[in-house]
Amino acid sequence: MMQTMSSAQPAAPLSGAHPSSAIDLSRMELGTLMRHCATESRLFYTHQDYDPSFAYELFRRALVERSEDAWEHIYQHYFQLVEHWVRRTGAFTVSGETSDFFVSAAFTRFWKAIPADRFGSFPSLAALLNYLRRCASCVVIDSARAHSYADLLPEECINWNTQKLSHADEEATERVSRAEFWQLVDGMLQSEAERVLVRSSFLLGMKPGDIFAARGDLFGDVAEVYALKRNILVRLRRSPELKGLY
Repeated sequence: MMQTMSSAQPAAPLSGAHPSSAIDLSRMELGTLMRHCATESRLFYTHQDYDPSFAYELFRRALVERSEDAWEHIYQHYFQLVEHWVRRTGAFTVSGETSDFFVSAAFTRFWKAIPADRFGSFPSLAALLNYLRRCASCVVIDSARAHSYADLLPEECINWNTQKLSHADEEATERVSRAEFWQLVDGMLQSEAERVLVRSSFLLGMKPGDIFAARGDLFGDVAEVYALKRNILVRLRRSPELKGLY
């Protein structure tokens, strides 16, 4: 369903200028609504007055009425903007995934997180796009953290199938679990050098050589970084407390 339109102009977070209160947008034909969205986006990029209400109505149809056609247009229209957000997320460069993968994941997360009865919590286009931006950042960061779990714990300790969540409240539970995980890890680290190494290696994806170059004050040479990393992994993988989380 979701195909990238390379010619689509990414829309920026618009904040209300002059809503079309005189028009019943809910009755507007979808093709006409889409054309208005494109026109208003061009006005925004040329620093003219613009009206975000057309795009907001498109989101309403996609999220409240669950219109496939409206959702398809949203995906195409905002693809480049979401891709820009993905690439600006620091963890993207070490994720090992393509930007297309994360854009699709961000839209999927956004779709699942806003059922029809929650749409009213987003009173403007700016609020919707801010949340979409958060989704874009979160899918990249979550992917990086997932790789961190995989590196720090034996594979059999984590049932990845049960880690895939579909509801916002379950996602909140997962975040608490992750916080507990990193608190336990931090409690088992014995020095500032170990904390810097774990944070740099498993959260930022830095290589030992890069870590030494950045924090030569904590390590004698690159070989020491490698050795300390191996020792930390052995210690953490043997931890019954960490295994007990899963």
